[in-house]
Amino acid sequence: RMKGEVAVSEIEISIENIHENHYLDEKDIIKLMRLDVDNLRGANISKLNFRDIEERIRQNPYVGEAELFSDLKGNLMVTVSLRRPIARIIQSEGPDAYIGEDGTIMPVSSKFTSRVVLVSGDFVPKFLKLDNIHELKEGDQLMSMLDMLREDPFWGAQIAQIDINARGKATLFPQVGNETIEFGRPTDLETKFRKLKIFYKEILPCVGWNKYDRINVEYEGQVVAE
Repeated sequence: RMKGEVAVSEIEISIENIHENHYLDEKDIIKLMRLDVDNLRGANISKLNFRDIEERIRQNPYVGEAELFSDLKGNLMVTVSLRRPIARIIQSEGPDAYIGEDGTIMPVSSKFTSRVVLVSGDFVPKFLKLDNIHELKEGDQLMSMLDMLREDPFWGAQIAQIDINARGKATLFPQVGNETIEFGRPTDLETKFRKLKIFYKEILPCVGWNKYDRINVEYEGQVVAE
């Protein structure tokens, strides 16, 4: 046997993020590699195009990163990290989809469901035509809002759903309480959320949580509650 001819002995697959989202398992990764695994053991490792195989695995929207490497004994190691969904797009006509933490549109899975904030409204079909919602200005704005909800435990627990109308204006629906929060476009996020937090923490506890049906922070410097 020539030097440099190492035969494939074992294939080891490790999936990062598996505790957070079980969208793909080892069998799925092997399918994505599109290799004849039975014939692979014993094959010459130098004949495998690692880059090509990594690229095939990365084609799957659940996959964030994929790396292949081998050791001197011929073990083929595949490391895959999965994208984490941070929101679920829901629509009455057509299937739902997830938004990944980098803005990638991901299909929903029958294997696993993530408990994440819901995004609805007349604008969402535009997002579903994209590979990544950052391709639209409104997508950038929505991602900034979603990041803020994730980074602030108060809002993460408070907001259940974001509805975006055809003009790109957002209405927020809380987990508890019947009020709707008219947010306007997802801009000036820090100012609007700061005003809202004061309202939620200082005013609502005094007047009662079900006093208002509608809270509006769209306009500068004021909170309108009705």
